[in-house]
Amino acid sequence: MIGRLILSYPDAAQRAGIFLVLALVTLVIYQLGVSPAWIGHLVPATSGWLSENPALARLVGSVMIALIAAANWKALRQLSRRQQIAAVWLELFVLLMLFFYSFDLSFTFIAKKIGFLVSQGVVTTLYISAISIVIATVIALAGAIAKLSKNGVIYGLATFYTSLFRGLPLLMQIYIIYLGLPQVGYVIDAVPAGILALSLCYGAYMTEIFRAGIESINRGQTEGATALGLSPSQTMALVILPQAMRVIIPPTGNQFIAMLKDSSLVSVVGVWELMYLARTQGQTEFRHIEMLITASMIYWMLSIVLEYAQSLIEARFGRFNVR
Repeated sequence: MIGRLILSYPDAAQRAGIFLVLALVTLVIYQLGVSPAWIGHLVPATSGWLSENPALARLVGSVMIALIAAANWKALRQLSRRQQIAAVWLELFVLLMLFFYSFDLSFTFIAKKIGFLVSQGVVTTLYISAISIVIATVIALAGAIAKLSKNGVIYGLATFYTSLFRGLPLLMQIYIIYLGLPQVGYVIDAVPAGILALSLCYGAYMTEIFRAGIESINRGQTEGATALGLSPSQTMALVILPQAMRVIIPPTGNQFIAMLKDSSLVSVVGVWELMYLARTQGQTEFRHIEMLITASMIYWMLSIVLEYAQSLIEARFGRFNVR
């Protein structure tokens, strides 16, 4: 019956749907308890009424936010797709900055400390992440080939490795490597311990990504390469991996971004990376939130760079597959 009404009165059904969506959005905003104080900032004359009628003021504020969101949606629909993406990014970024601004941050303190965060913390974070990424990729490729091997010993080693390092928390791995290896007579510094832990942990996750990518290639490719006289190693390097990269790159890029952020965990062993400096620099003047937000923004910027690099690599291997 509802379907028949919608087909019979499409305009009325559309208006009713819009009204229902607005009502639901208003209800959600009201239940979230969003403060209507922003109305008082825009229209100072309403400040007294807002304080005297808190429940009604919340409802009015919720309705206004829902209407603003609807008007914004309508305006965005008039733009091209590329313009819509740019506008959404700009609007959300402005809202994020306004959210941070409401924390009453000391921008003078941030400006004084950000140079040291970048010159010391970012540099340390980047070289730890870069080295770990290279080692993890090598480990993952070797582990994937081992898991595809028909040799029981090699397969057992690969499966035990992936099970162990995917099963243990990364923080625990850092502690075990940094504090455990000296117990057997091998003293390791904090930075190498962090790099080793990141490499082993993410190498285990990426092993499954590489294995799945390699197995996604049709067996006929291997048989054709063998018929042409290529050795197994040549087949893997020249035939299988170039085609598998289209499948491997997207999840591997996500792992790289996750590794970049998880490099903050090496601060627990005293490495002067970005998160460690954000905590310690904020303690001097009890400005913790300023440094944590600044570090978060820096991590985000680094992640955006990695996302862009990932998109370029995906596009490149996508062209190879088109050919």
